[in-house]
Amino acid sequence: MAYQWLDGEHCDSHDYLLPALFQEVDLLGEAGRAFDLGCGNGSIARAMKARGWEVSGVDPSAEGVKFARQKDPEIDLHTGSAYDDLQARFGRFPLVYSLEVVEHVYAPRDYAKTLLSLMQDDGVAIVSTPYHGYWKNLVMSLTGKMDAHFTALWDHGHIKFWSVKTLTQLFEEVGLEVTRVHRVGRIPVLAKSMVLVLKRKT
Repeated sequence: MAYQWLDGEHCDSHDYLLPALFQEVDLLGEAGRAFDLGCGNGSIARAMKARGWEVSGVDPSAEGVKFARQKDPEIDLHTGSAYDDLQARFGRFPLVYSLEVVEHVYAPRDYAKTLLSLMQDDGVAIVSTPYHGYWKNLVMSLTGKMDAHFTALWDHGHIKFWSVKTLTQLFEEVGLEVTRVHRVGRIPVLAKSMVLVLKRKT
């Protein structure tokens, strides 16, 4: 089953995720090819396309891809997932990004291996996921927000809850190195999400 989409517009989380994504993308210089792993409804891919990037991508939600194509019939987004052999289908890219996806996957090591396989040798990956840490979890516990945050009743919702340490460990296992971490959405200790920038280990 896939995450459910209602339209092709940005989500509220894009207000704080996109500035961090664009900050890192701008450091890469001239726009080129990019892959959107977990493209959802295509709203981020369209924003990247507007900045000059040639974006391909996949998402397991046929509904999300349908909304993406309604907004831009020319966009290169398809139904698929991180469990597919995406490199064989699409090749490798100088930039791979995947925003708010890894918290939804049942087999995160397979996801991480696919992310790595899509990256050129000198490529960059940008991954975001909701942030978890001691102080944020303590504040949620003291304010009675734990049940709402961990969303046990959300169909197709979050099933993995990552800290910087655990997500870094996941990527290190497959041969990726974290070069920068942005905590976004609130003050860092209570951040809504974290954005990790990755490259291949040397």
